[in-house]
Amino acid sequence: MINPQTIISMHYDQVQIESVRPMSSSNQIVFFDTTLRDGEQSPGCTMHHEEKLRMAHQLADLGVDVIEAGFAIASQGDSDSIRTIAREVRNARIASLARCKREDIEAAARSIEPAAKSRIHTFLASSDLHLQAKLKITRAEAIDQAAESVRLACTFTDDVEFSAEDATRTDPDFLVKIVTVAVQAGATTINIPDTVGYTTPEEYAATFRMLLDKVPGAENVIFSTHCHDDLGMAVANTIAGIQAGARQVECTITGIGERAGNAALEEIAAALMVRRDKLPYTNNIKMEKLYPTSKILAEFISFGCSPNKAIVGANAFAHESGIHQHGVMANPLTYEIMTPESVGVPTNNMVLGKHSGRRMLEQRLAELGHPLTRSQLDEVYHRFTELADRKKSIYDQDLLGLLQPDKATAIAH
Repeated sequence: MINPQTIISMHYDQVQIESVRPMSSSNQIVFFDTTLRDGEQSPGCTMHHEEKLRMAHQLADLGVDVIEAGFAIASQGDSDSIRTIAREVRNARIASLARCKREDIEAAARSIEPAAKSRIHTFLASSDLHLQAKLKITRAEAIDQAAESVRLACTFTDDVEFSAEDATRTDPDFLVKIVTVAVQAGATTINIPDTVGYTTPEEYAATFRMLLDKVPGAENVIFSTHCHDDLGMAVANTIAGIQAGARQVECTITGIGERAGNAALEEIAAALMVRRDKLPYTNNIKMEKLYPTSKILAEFISFGCSPNKAIVGANAFAHESGIHQHGVMANPLTYEIMTPESVGVPTNNMVLGKHSGRRMLEQRLAELGHPLTRSQLDEVYHRFTELADRKKSIYDQDLLGLLQPDKATAIAH
């Protein structure tokens, strides 16, 4: 483990080598990507058949373990897309969502039938609010429905996931009961969704610890997180779930999804990479493919991610402040906790603006073929700050224009 007090003097290659320590297979985290299902359900994120297929191939190349390819009962188009993905994408497990209804489960089974590795993901609300207001069934009816549906799903595949929708607003004792019957019916993965982004990290972790302690046979199934970002805590809650014993994380590329979105895959993966000292877990994500994957998604949906989006946003490795630029030029670790290249970003970006310092201006002008003396730099920097106060974006041609014609000629010679 690296001593935090000495990290500032180290280089990236040292950090990446020395921070790695042996980890047991029981610490393997399964990445379950639902970009093509929960992600696509958000406004502006609909994808056509060919786009979904290309995205599925990219997710498999990224190292995603389970791809939730869609909701088969939703439409014939969704069912056809799932079936094509199941047939053509061979190096990931392909899942279809299904309500705890026979027709849903049978539709899901038909759609995943060609898959080399398949999963049916069936769900039923467990909170009293959902049971009474939406489903209009009793707790006892929910228990019977969950058990019957999981048993039916198990007749089609040996990999069945059960989700207790709105689990974080469910009475704890009833949550234990419905999870118990799902396990007894044959579910191999149990998902505890924070469906409306309501919970907090401490509370979510406590829920997993309770279930692992109270559900008979809990040690034989994988518990999963599924967090929404309504309070901005989806990734924090996901990490808390991992620390409390969850070994699958459900997430989407750039966090797209219902309302405020899902936990962002790239943020979870980066947290596991950067904070191995606190999060000693392994996974199959190929980190250098995170940025390219986010760019492909942006091609298919109607918007790109925010510039300040962690890991893959345009500003994630951009620096305008002179203090930060100076630090990064001296040692990138001063202001970057991972290399841009480690997540597939080609390089960091030194942005010249009103907060930039002399050193960055000097370096950029030298790169443009105009090295300056100290006195020349002082004069040009004065004009640069005046321009930056008036102009939001400073381009190379602006910098060249700051050089007086006669001085530019002298420098050129």
